[in-house]
Amino acid sequence: MATEEPELMQKIVSLCKRRGFVFQSSEIYGGLRSAYDYGPMGVELKRNLMNEWWTAMVHSREDIYGLDASIVMHPEVWRSSGHLANFTDPLVDCQVCQERFRADKAPRKAAGEDAPIELADKGRAKAALDKLAEPLAEQGITLERKGKVLHGAKAGDRGYVCPNCGSPFLSAERDFNGMFRTNLGPVDPLAGVIAAVQAGVERGDDPKALRAAVDAVISESAVYLRPETAQGMFVQFLNIQQSMAAKIPFGIAQMGKSFRNEVTVEHFIFRSCEFEQMEMEYFVEPGKGREALAYWKEQRMKWWQSIGLSADKLSFREHDPAELAHYSDGTFDIEYQFPWGWDELEGIASRTNYDLSAHAKGSGKKLVYHDAEATDPETGKQGWRYVPHVVEPAAGATRGVLAVLCNAYAEEPGDEQGKGARTVLRLHPRLAPIKCAILPLVRKDGMDETARKVADEFFKQGVSAKLDMQHAIGRRYARHDEIGTPYCLTIDGQTAEDETVTIRYRDDRRQDRIKIGAAVDVVREALREGRE
Repeated sequence: MATEEPELMQKIVSLCKRRGFVFQSSEIYGGLRSAYDYGPMGVELKRNLMNEWWTAMVHSREDIYGLDASIVMHPEVWRSSGHLANFTDPLVDCQVCQERFRADKAPRKAAGEDAPIELADKGRAKAALDKLAEPLAEQGITLERKGKVLHGAKAGDRGYVCPNCGSPFLSAERDFNGMFRTNLGPVDPLAGVIAAVQAGVERGDDPKALRAAVDAVISESAVYLRPETAQGMFVQFLNIQQSMAAKIPFGIAQMGKSFRNEVTVEHFIFRSCEFEQMEMEYFVEPGKGREALAYWKEQRMKWWQSIGLSADKLSFREHDPAELAHYSDGTFDIEYQFPWGWDELEGIASRTNYDLSAHAKGSGKKLVYHDAEATDPETGKQGWRYVPHVVEPAAGATRGVLAVLCNAYAEEPGDEQGKGARTVLRLHPRLAPIKCAILPLVRKDGMDETARKVADEFFKQGVSAKLDMQHAIGRRYARHDEIGTPYCLTIDGQTAEDETVTIRYRDDRRQDRIKIGAAVDVVREALREGRE
């Protein structure tokens, strides 16, 4: 069930810009719809989230090793993995509003169900009716306009309508490969493209033949921006296994940028063309994939809850057999209840031995594991060589940031006069961009100098802190509530008398007096515990 997306999302987007979490990329030039920049608060939040994942996956275990693979890989990697052939989306154009969208992500209606078409205003609705009237009349369809809505259309057999206006009048589906293609090398392929086109025109080639000729020229130097981080871990499987003397089961973890030429970008940073992933490939014996899948389902759900996401806003969704990717024999999504409804946060997939087998075939290299102590189940002899099976937990870091923001955002009413009302981000303290704000009550009587000394001690101890002297103390509290700072230390007149400061806790606004010399330890201990 969806909540009110427009209102809540508008508030979150507004807060993200106002408080330095996320900005529209290239905003002074009108922005780029599919790209976002993470500001001072956003980059810290994202980095903290990814560091928590790395700590849980790599630093807290002995059986998982890290990797940072190149974004640009040999093009044959993507041929062997199946991405060049299978990484496609069904692309459709709306014949009313010209919206371009993915058929598999479009709203669904039953065949023959009413499908009212809603345009932005009356003028656009009238123009659309004038455009559609004659061709639809030939099909025996008559539309009636009421304000900005056209009535009389019915959903077709395909079962979906335009996500923008609701129109069932759509183009045929066509495959759209979501990989970004570029060229590597000192030679500009443009000259070859021009020559190929000129030769094709002279031969009288049709458009299909011309396209094939151009593709042949471009392909000579074509490379692709990776659409996922997974393949780097598969092609480096043998190097990591041998260099680390790793024994099955073991995993390879990677965080980093991926790129997908999305047909539709939506819901702020949820779906964009450039994003960051946190993926791990866990290699197991043949026959142990389902067992490992169950284990990682449980582990990954616990992790999301451990960083503060509400249990009632998380759920599993198992993929139907027809929905499974070409490499998977079982996949579960961890979904979060975003403002627009339930949507994927992380996928946990049993990938069988598809990837290692495909790369072994494509490269001609044997990507096998030799267990000298195991018995080969086929021969009954000591020593077993096999292609490991893989379970992959793959999470979106940028989607994780949005889920954390949605989960943490709260508005608290004040008293009858409105006093005490606030907007607060109840971020898990370890995710908070700033862990502690140091606030002198006023900038005199030595309070500002004492505050500087306290802040320097936090910096020395490696705890993210902020010395904040601007505006009245109430406004500073409100500012740090909005960016999710869990603890505020206030230096006041009493500090000089007894060497104590006031610590204010974000979530319940309670205040305690603590010794100034113990402030760093108090905050660090609270961060270790996870929540105050």
